[in-house]
Amino acid sequence: MKDTISSLLDGAVSALKHQGVLPADLAPTIKVDPTKDKAHGDYATNLALMLAKPAGMKPRELADALVAALPPSDAIQKTEIAGPGFINFFAASDAAAQIVAQVLDSGDAFGRSLIGRGEKVQVEFVSANPTGPLHVGHGRGAAIGDCLCRLLDASGYDVTREFYYNDAGAQIANLAGSVQARAKGLGPDDPSWPEDGYRGEYIVDVARDFMAGKTVSADDREVTANADADDLDAIQAFAVAWLRREQDLDLKAFGVEFDVYFLESSLYADGKVDATVEQLIAAGHTYEEDGAMWLRTTDFGDDKDRVMRKREGGYTYFLPDVAYHLDKWQRGFTTVINEQGADHHSTITRVRAGLQALDVGIPRGWPDYVLHQMVMVTRSGVEVKLSKRAGSYVTVRDLIDEVGRDATRFFLAARRADSQLTFDIDLARSQSNDNPVYYIQYAHARVCSMLRKAEAAEQPFDHDLAMANLALLDSDQERAVLNRLARYPEVIENATHNREPQQVAQYLLDLAGDFHTCYNAVKVMVEDDTLRNTRLALGLATRQVLRNGLDLMGVSAPEEM
Repeated sequence: MKDTISSLLDGAVSALKHQGVLPADLAPTIKVDPTKDKAHGDYATNLALMLAKPAGMKPRELADALVAALPPSDAIQKTEIAGPGFINFFAASDAAAQIVAQVLDSGDAFGRSLIGRGEKVQVEFVSANPTGPLHVGHGRGAAIGDCLCRLLDASGYDVTREFYYNDAGAQIANLAGSVQARAKGLGPDDPSWPEDGYRGEYIVDVARDFMAGKTVSADDREVTANADADDLDAIQAFAVAWLRREQDLDLKAFGVEFDVYFLESSLYADGKVDATVEQLIAAGHTYEEDGAMWLRTTDFGDDKDRVMRKREGGYTYFLPDVAYHLDKWQRGFTTVINEQGADHHSTITRVRAGLQALDVGIPRGWPDYVLHQMVMVTRSGVEVKLSKRAGSYVTVRDLIDEVGRDATRFFLAARRADSQLTFDIDLARSQSNDNPVYYIQYAHARVCSMLRKAEAAEQPFDHDLAMANLALLDSDQERAVLNRLARYPEVIENATHNREPQQVAQYLLDLAGDFHTCYNAVKVMVEDDTLRNTRLALGLATRQVLRNGLDLMGVSAPEEM
């Protein structure tokens, strides 16, 4: 319907150009939006306000001219001019109701598109250090990143999901030292405990399994412990594999999978970090000062130059990031999206500057970033801070165990990534309309219940009868559902373009609200076969769109609740 109205307005503009009312070289962007108040119709445009100045007319006068010039269409019941010159469109009942047939014909494909044209897109998300269980911040990144991948896939992109393991550096050394101390019977209160050691109960489990000579299998390796508490290298290899396996299990419980696991250590082993340094030197963007090597990132928008190689030796952390992203570019990803915590904000400018300094044709502003803010978990209005398993933070597994996968995923992805999030455990567990997950899933289950009742009454859904009489869906409540269904493809396109999965969550909540309102106002199981079947068809279309949207959120669509 929105496309139909846009086309009609385009025809009106062309007619007014021909009449000399509008300049012949005018090429306006026609914007049509759903109305907020159904008393003002189904859709509205501000086109007359936009074109009044070049036309030399008052907006309402131009609105009158545009309406008069609209090509005839059975899809529009009437038009009205409101306020300073808005044009409101009331869709004809039978035209609006055709969305039901479209949804039912398309099924799972409704809302999917080919706008991505098969473009390769890599999304990196979670990328947690293998030093402990995944915390709730990782969970938010996993939910947002996975939903974003699902959106991109639904929009016709060729998506690669990637997890970057920081398996090199000081944190890994701290992990190995912590496990070694536990293997030797020491605890965090012992004077010889590592200063930056990890204190969670999981360290005890790693040390116990190491001393028992166990074998652990991660996604790309299998490590058998040698039970030698003095062999720090062996302890480190075992601990990293042990925690990688644990993170894999956490992600599996969360319904998240990856196509590629990329190891930071491989950048050093394969010589890619050294090769990146040589490219930067050759490009003329480095200099030596105070015994350190610097990259002149101020040439590319940074507020100050950055140290690449420290005075005492060793590279700073942003250099392997540049090498890693160069590798992404060389793998053919013209679009890369990094979903990370907001604490990575300071790295964006310097990584992009480093990539520009390579002079290899990487465009400015590459890669894209989606940064999420922190999550606070509460129970009974009080913040929950500790997990016995982790020792100092709430884990993803804690939330899944408390409220289930569906609620955890939805709550973590249902707000803008750049807004702080309070995860209310009590709300997520409640079976009430205040719980958005329950409210949406209940709408889906409600339709399933309607169909079961129809079958039990020996009045099964008659598809052909319903499709022939969709114009009967003309009550205000039914039209609200119809209009909401029609917006779904646009929501998916906008959510994909803006990298905002929360738009899908809000849409599902709005659709569920429209449906529940309609269900309470308009009786479905009536004696009239024709009316009953058209209303069942509306329910079926609603169920299909709810299911499609929930799938994009990685949330189930139960048939009973």
